[in-house]
Amino acid sequence: MRSPVDEALLRSLTPTVLAILVRRGADFAAAEDAVQDALVEAVRVWPADPPRDPKGWLVTVAWRKFLDATRADTARRRREDVVDTEPTPGPASPADDTLQLYFLCAHPSLTPSSAVALTLRAVGGLTTRQIAQAYLVPEATMAQRISRAKRTVADVRFDRPGDVATVLRVLYLVFNEGYSGDVDLAAEAIRLTRQLAAVIDHPEVAGLLALMLLHHARRATRTAPDGSLVPLAEQDRSRWDTRSIAEGVAILQAALARDRLGEFQAQAAIAALHADAPTAEETDWPQIVEWYDELARLTDSPVVRLNRAVAVGEAHGPRAGLAALAELDDCLPRHTAVAAYLHERDGDPATAARLYAEAAQKAPNLAERAHLTRQAARLNAGRSR
Repeated sequence: MRSPVDEALLRSLTPTVLAILVRRGADFAAAEDAVQDALVEAVRVWPADPPRDPKGWLVTVAWRKFLDATRADTARRRREDVVDTEPTPGPASPADDTLQLYFLCAHPSLTPSSAVALTLRAVGGLTTRQIAQAYLVPEATMAQRISRAKRTVADVRFDRPGDVATVLRVLYLVFNEGYSGDVDLAAEAIRLTRQLAAVIDHPEVAGLLALMLLHHARRATRTAPDGSLVPLAEQDRSRWDTRSIAEGVAILQAALARDRLGEFQAQAAIAALHADAPTAEETDWPQIVEWYDELARLTDSPVVRLNRAVAVGEAHGPRAGLAALAELDDCLPRHTAVAAYLHERDGDPATAARLYAEAAQKAPNLAERAHLTRQAARLNAGRSR
């Protein structure tokens, strides 16, 4: 009887197998192709003949695939001298190489968007189509981006990895992608950030871990049963994970005590203030505005200033928020959605409804588009009564 292939197992083994091939001398692009070929072979063979050691089987088959491809490429005949080093079947090293692979994918020679796309493909196990959908670009465009990234790191080895700051940025972006994809990358990003925090004593690593834990604590309440978005103010706070919140706050406090403030610590402080409020109405918005001021000083990011405008509107009234918003470029992502919210708070439903509808057309994903469309419909329905 044929047994179904455990796709989750295949996905979890992929980073380790890929890292082993790279460490044994395969360039990144060739190793990634070989691992993908081995996965296809596993799907074909395992239902009828499941291996006793799945990881060892994948390492062996992927290495053979790599050697076969090398021998077929006359420009790489120099690699044939490693044929005799093919590993014998058996248990592979239990070490988790995923974090090392993150360092490779986060090489400073790559742009952040290319690094994240490559990481999602090579480490996260997403297809090119899934990544393209997440970025709202054609599949062919994303395929070219990933191919260029592979070529860029083709000759990079683990002794020349990316720096910690780049890895933190990629882990953060992968964590965010984990909320929109169908693979639980958020939990994996937390696990790897824990590993990084265990080997690198730096307050920003701790700040990122705290930020992830505080955001992840609210995950169960971010969407309704029908998949629609639930704004922070409307979430059921009794369902928030208090253990994760307590851990995140403790890690953050220890990091802040070192007086080496960075952007992830500042973001985590904002998340902690939201988590600390028993109700949305009791949120300490003036202190959140102060933290956004710190974050803007650290990053000079227009997106941070956009979020600050929302906080200003909550702390000092919607007109103050609109005044802060007026200082920003209206081409910023979600600028129109923020304007709609602040106009609604200011008692102008007609303008708010129009802006919600405009924002829906610019939304970066379907869930947000549906949410903004519902907001516009709600205000329009209220006006027609």
